[in-house]
Amino acid sequence: MKSKRLRFVCLLGIAAGGLSSQLDGQAAKTTFNDHATAAAAAVKVQTPANEYVIGPDDVLSVNVWKEPEISRTLPVRPDGNISLPLVGDLVASGRTPAELQNEIRQQLVTYLSDPEVAVVVQEAKSHKFNIVGEVEKPGSYVMTSPMTVLDAIALAGGLRDFARATKIYVLRVNTDGSRVRLPFNYKQVIRGNDLKADVQLEPRDTIVVP
Repeated sequence: MKSKRLRFVCLLGIAAGGLSSQLDGQAAKTTFNDHATAAAAAVKVQTPANEYVIGPDDVLSVNVWKEPEISRTLPVRPDGNISLPLVGDLVASGRTPAELQNEIRQQLVTYLSDPEVAVVVQEAKSHKFNIVGEVEKPGSYVMTSPMTVLDAIALAGGLRDFARATKIYVLRVNTDGSRVRLPFNYKQVIRGNDLKADVQLEPRDTIVVP
């Protein structure tokens, strides 16, 4: 009788240990997913839309669960591609982080069982705008958060003394390659008379201050 009880206790202990390991693994995996989701959400807060589109010069963090040899932080090359072990070259430019991580996951299925992948944009360097003309610091700037024309002028140090504040405009490139000109009357906007004219900038916009 004692022998049977001892065997039962041992089997119970083994089962409990296996269940505990399984739960620990699930908990760790959940923690990984939670961290990845939180990191992705942080990037979304900084971008004008939830569907951020990756471009050249962006810096990506690619994390593969329990695969440190594959996980890495890397920039998107000028050709729009990135390179990962086992996967090789992948097109990143023009895709959202969700699309890219799904592609990486599909490529890794050949080598790994049920791979968990998270892609986060750490530095959004591809979303730039230009400001030229009569401002203190003309040049190209990275859009790290949603910005309007007024924000951009402030970032560039403000208008110079002889700037034609009522003749400012934004040159915007459409998807078909054509350009549209958006007028911006600085004096009217700062007086609060034409706040709608303070449009939100898009990547590749050029603000011209004559």
